[in-house]
Amino acid sequence: MSREPRGLGKGLSALLGEVPSADEFRKPVGYVNKEIAGARPRQNTSDVLRIPVDMVEPNPFQPRQTFSEESLKELAASIKTLGLIQPITVRKISETQYQIISGERRFRACRMAGMSMVPAFVRDTGDVGMLEMAIVENIQREDLDPIEVALSYQRLIDECSLTQEQMSYRLGKKRTSVTNSLRLLKLPAKVQHDLKTGALSVGHAKVILGVDDPELQEKLCDLAVSGGLSVRQLEDKVRSLLKPAQGKSAKAPLPEEYGRWADRVGKYFPKGVNFTRTGRGSGTMTVRFSSDAELRAFMDLLEKAGE
Repeated sequence: MSREPRGLGKGLSALLGEVPSADEFRKPVGYVNKEIAGARPRQNTSDVLRIPVDMVEPNPFQPRQTFSEESLKELAASIKTLGLIQPITVRKISETQYQIISGERRFRACRMAGMSMVPAFVRDTGDVGMLEMAIVENIQREDLDPIEVALSYQRLIDECSLTQEQMSYRLGKKRTSVTNSLRLLKLPAKVQHDLKTGALSVGHAKVILGVDDPELQEKLCDLAVSGGLSVRQLEDKVRSLLKPAQGKSAKAPLPEEYGRWADRVGKYFPKGVNFTRTGRGSGTMTVRFSSDAELRAFMDLLEKAGE
């Protein structure tokens, strides 16, 4: 005769009884180093200093453009009860002012919670280093929308002079992932808006990028959003639109090997390499270079290789 399986919860209750809430025993987080920033001229970068909130200003390089009010209120409520678990990171820009490198959401929540002091690590860095740290820290937290991520990548290229290969190494991401993200910035503003708000997925956007006409891209976006189309359904729509007409060749998805070729050539051109290809195998390769010297260096390599 089989026995009724015993529930784990029932067994624990029998052993432990009713377990009371432990919230009343929890106290706000404290830090060994309680010194107020500026109280001494030098400090170890591992020290956590408590800085008056009115001495802290936002990060002008902040890649995040929107903060959820509801999420901030939830974090502020947690901070009121338990304190700030993870200190923010700042840099000193004057004797009485500090600038946030990372942790602006936490800082806003601290102010919302009514804190007069905020715990922080102090880093010594310039504008470029601060921008890079802020962007990389935000991307690694994976809480930016697809367009914010793409804009962050573009800023690392434009303002920190990082190549796509260098970015992929520092972020621990595949280079093709960086390239595909940057391609989203070529989409019309309406499509980018729907990506930011989550109305459109990155998968849908990749399908729309298979079309060159911006007006048609917007119509496909509207169709996907209003019709609730899956990525596969949208692919079918694009495929039917791009059927060869009167002997003309339509653009086709790129074979996997094109990604490897883009990686190889893209090492020499930070601004990127793009391929378009028709179903018949013809197409174009577009190389964006930033200077004559960049192109000349690539051509010299081809000559040395006997190309």
